Amino acid sequence: MSDPMRPRAALRTAVVREVLQDALERRVKATGRQALDVLDTGGGSGKFAVPLARLGHRVTVVDPSPNALFALERRAAEDGVADRVKGVQGDAHGLFDVAERGGYDVVLCHGVLEYVDDPAEGVRNAVAALRPEGVLSLLAAGLGGAVLARALAGHFTEAQRALEDPNGRWGAGDPVPRRFTAEQLTGLVEGAGLRIAAVHGVRIFSDLVPGVLVDTEPGALDALLRLEAAAAELAAFHSVATQLHVLGETRGTSGA
Repeated sequence: MSDPMRPRAALRTAVVREVLQDALERRVKATGRQALDVLDTGGGSGKFAVPLARLGHRVTVVDPSPNALFALERRAAEDGVADRVKGVQGDAHGLFDVAERGGYDVVLCHGVLEYVDDPAEGVRNAVAALRPEGVLSLLAAGLGGAVLARALAGHFTEAQRALEDPNGRWGAGDPVPRRFTAEQLTGLVEGAGLRIAAVHGVRIFSDLVPGVLVDTEPGALDALLRLEAAAAELAAFHSVATQLHVLGETRGTSGA
């Protein structure tokens, strides 16, 4: 999925966008429908929703923040896809108060599990929103990336604390309530009844490389994007990724 602005921020989403586009293309081919129904839980201002709508899909964004939903509405209008993007206020716990059970071809659950009281329930609700043949895109904070980042910053005690803490937190000032290993995330997805189609490490290198290098060195951004993509599928790098992406599919879904 191309990013028309090509900012350095594209590094944070490039791998997930490419994987998600491939999954959507497979669903389009399998269903024979050019427009799929997508549910984006915790979708905020539409970082993923609006590009998906530009591809012609119908996207429902559920988010607890009125400000984020206002930004989503404005972003969708500016991109000319307001008719294909709907924002509703809600959260993963009460998902079916605002979203249709079993009504979506694809469900995005990005940056949600870190903040819910019960991650297993959050995944089960996301899966319950899928049609009998559907795809779940799950993105969450990775434990290893946080440990590595604190250590490289010289905060060795905090790095060890994150490593040993049940929720992967490095201290009271940690803004992220919970982090995961790849094994924990795949366990949640499989426990909700899906099969694992793919696991990717996200932001393996990009958060560690000095911004000035990427911004000023000719060709550095493209080279780093290629490196991220090459390492994303390798299990050896999942343990040091800032985020982890899991693609789950219902048992009847084909074309993985």
